[in-house]
Amino acid sequence: MYSEKVMEHFMNPRNVGEIEAADGVGEVGNAKCGDIMKMYLKIDNGVIEDVKFKTFGCGSAIASSSMATELIKGKTIDEALSVTNKSVADALDGLPPIKMHCSVLAEQAIKSALVDYSKKNNVKIEGLEDIDFDDEHLHDIEEE
Repeated sequence: MYSEKVMEHFMNPRNVGEIEAADGVGEVGNAKCGDIMKMYLKIDNGVIEDVKFKTFGCGSAIASSSMATELIKGKTIDEALSVTNKSVADALDGLPPIKMHCSVLAEQAIKSALVDYSKKNNVKIEGLEDIDFDDEHLHDIEEE
């Protein structure tokens, strides 16, 4: 049911923890399954130098968070924005259909942290202008 990569990232998640004085912090959740992801970014000259996460949720949520951090660490903001729920799931060699929402949360957590970075630093990030993470319903990100 779960790929070896999902199990590996669940049993040995990468980049777990917090970044003190993070440049961007995003927290997203899904009341339907109870998963909550919090992502912390350290950004220098437009490059994500460090990323950490804390996730309360199922194994797929933890694996998706872990893989998402691996996909964006050392990448530019634009490269991080290109990470989709599909790219997270593909990097994990797939997720069961009932668990695809976990990869959506990982994509949302990245974008939420970048929105926070944008607001804190008064930096416009193209592609994030119309995404609203301030209410309980996240907008404009759908499962692919």
